[in-house]
Order: sequence, then structure tokens, then C-alpha cells
Amino acid sequence: MATSAGGEMQADRVAIGQQLRRLRREQQWSLDRLAMEAGVSKAMLGQIERGESMPTVSTLWKVASAFRTPLSYFLGAATLPAVAPQPGWHQDASGMAVQPLFPFDPALGFEMFVIDLQPGALSESAPHSPGVVEDVVVVDGEMALFVDGEWQVLTAGDGRRFAADQPHAYRNDAERPARFHDLIHYPGAGG
Repeated sequence: MATSAGGEMQADRVAIGQQLRRLRREQQWSLDRLAMEAGVSKAMLGQIERGESMPTVSTLWKVASAFRTPLSYFLGAATLPAVAPQPGWHQDASGMAVQPLFPFDPALGFEMFVIDLQPGALSESAPHSPGVVEDVVVVDGEMALFVDGEWQVLTAGDGRRFAADQPHAYRNDAERPARFHDLIHYPGAGG
């Protein structure tokens, strides 16, 4: 039997909430401590843990960075992407959809995502943990990348490496979706 999009969204909310609660308890952090470390309100964190609210990608990045854990910890393993978002994609109101292509590999210290930006999408990212580096490669379309205090336009085939422990953002000013790969390196995580 096919699962409805609403049912999948509810299952995603619950799974993310369970992962958040498990990690918070493993770290022995209160909701207050996590709110302070992540810069996300205690009320929002409670809603996420209870599966009442689907966090944005930006919020998940803040939480993952606070715990110094990869984003894919919250998104889980997924299959290769298709043209339109499929099960396994995490979509948010910013117009960004993210799917792990290669979930975090502790031996190599990286994870890789396929990210789609809808026309008009803007996703701002808080700084990740110290030393984290991202490699962005545009696969299809055109996007703007904000790094080092300025916007750079990237088109299919363009790539940039940047220090992700600084504020950065992704934007799609074009009239069609953009797709890019995002490889995230975590210092000291690899063997």
C-alpha cells in the first residue's frame, strides 16, 4: 500500500524528534542547554522532539552543529535522487529540499547531500562546528552562494570550497529549480 505524502511527513517529523531526543539524552543535555548551544528556542526544540513540528534544514544544521554531529544523523540514509523530491528528501518552507547521497562516514569524516533549491528559495546557514569545510558543485541550473561576505553566482559544472564555520547561504534567483551536491568535511572525524 502506498504511503501518502502527509503520512511520510508525519513519519519524518517523528523520526527526527526521536533522533533529537536520543542524542540530547546521550549528551545529558537539558532542552535549556540545547536551546542555548544551538540558538533555537526551547519551545521549538520541544515541538520537534514531540514530532509536532518539522524543522527547517537551517534549524537542523544549528542542532547538528551544537552537538558537533553530521546533519545526516537526523535525515537518515536515503537512495539516489530522482528529478522530483522522493521519499527520503527533507523539504522545508524555505524552498530547499535535502537528501543524503552518502550519509556520514566516520572513517572518512564526510557526508554528501543532493540539494534542490526552488525558484525564489533562500536558505541561510548558521556557522557549523569549527573547521568544517563544504564543497558545493552545481549539477543543474543556477544558484547564488553567499560566502566571505559576498554572493557568487554558480552555474552547472561550477564548484566552490569554503569554510562552513562562517555564515553562508544558498539562493535561487532563477526561474527554474537548481540542484547541487554538497560535500561536508568534518575535521578529525576521519580515520
